[in-house]
Amino acid sequence: MSTFDRRRINGPEESYPPLFEDGHDVGDAYANWKVGEPRQRRSAGDVRPIFMKPGLINQANGSAYVETEKTKLVCAVYGPRQSRNTAYSERGRLNVEVKFTPFSCTKRRAPIRDAEDRSVAVQIHQAILPSVRLELLPKSTVDVFITIIENDGLESCYASGAVAASAALADAGIEMLGLVTSCSSSMVGKEIWLDPTEREISLAKGSLVLACMPALGIVTSVWQSGEVKPVEAIECMEACQERCADIHAIVSEALLANAKVI
Repeated sequence: MSTFDRRRINGPEESYPPLFEDGHDVGDAYANWKVGEPRQRRSAGDVRPIFMKPGLINQANGSAYVETEKTKLVCAVYGPRQSRNTAYSERGRLNVEVKFTPFSCTKRRAPIRDAEDRSVAVQIHQAILPSVRLELLPKSTVDVFITIIENDGLESCYASGAVAASAALADAGIEMLGLVTSCSSSMVGKEIWLDPTEREISLAKGSLVLACMPALGIVTSVWQSGEVKPVEAIECMEACQERCADIHAIVSEALLANAKVI
């Protein structure tokens, strides 16, 4: 019998002391930056290192933790479970809920859902929905809860959230057509910067986030903001697809390693 009390917030089984930077902000590298100058700290086509840990939350059916430098989030999946007080449906329902912790942003957020939470949830829902075989789950509901611990730009939250949600669904044993991976990009001058930080996005004229299933070569979602020409948008999508294949290998390796441990 489980010793966890679902009515209370249980602390983690293991804890580690937090690491603080010595007052150095990554954004300082662009203090005197001008359009046309090269990207600071990494090349235009590089993405930040990705750390993933599936099966982190024991109470959930499936879970995944994703960290890319200053973007940190955790996803928990519950279900499939029978839908109550709803009409019979041959296809199951996929619900996605996103919450920002009060300390996730530079300006402290209120611990209530707002329009930004819902917009991020909608984008992640659109990205992962085509991959889940809901026709095999009649009158059932699968709930996906994402908590953003640290935020380094909405584009990064979209991409990392979709990757974490897909990995958590796989960890929960939900039948899927394939893993969904996502990558963000920004047009800075005439260059395409992949996986931009919040500071780098402020320098860009437009951004694009692509989600796809690399194993099948299918694009599941494209989200674009700002002033991006059609030719530039296609170039961004092609660059993101290449990196999505690399991210797919990382996610697959993490899931296989977790399955061997279990």
